[in-house]
Amino acid sequence: MRKFLVVLDDSRECLNAMRFAAMRAARTGGGVEILAVIPPDEFNHWVGVGEIMRQEARDRIEAHFEVFAKWMRDKQGIDPELVIREGEPVPEILAQVKEDPDVGVLVLGAGTGNKGPGPLVTELTRRSGTLPIPVTIVPGEMTKEQLEAVS
Repeated sequence: MRKFLVVLDDSRECLNAMRFAAMRAARTGGGVEILAVIPPDEFNHWVGVGEIMRQEARDRIEAHFEVFAKWMRDKQGIDPELVIREGEPVPEILAQVKEDPDVGVLVLGAGTGNKGPGPLVTELTRRSGTLPIPVTIVPGEMTKEQLEAVS
């Protein structure tokens, strides 16, 4: 089964990427894999404190994931998978794409501010010619209705 890989983060545009991936997966018989990456700099503390912070980060990610997962199950009939990795976001996304042969499309949300589409979109677009899968960039300004029309 082809899976749409979506990156879970705290950005506003993440919501549109999640919606698009779920709607495309539902319409094409695919699945959704949600990847959250915990940056390593969050744990540069004493060992005990670092472990507590790591667990707190995982708990936040799982709670955030459950909100999206419930919507995907209830509205789209999709039961997404959660993958949590630790490291720098771009290398971890690339590693996930290479390690999971079922991932068929990487879905990213583009930022809407004057700072550009965001660091992930910028860097992964730069590398898109060497990726083994296509990248879909979902504009952050798209409405639910527009997303439904194109998915």
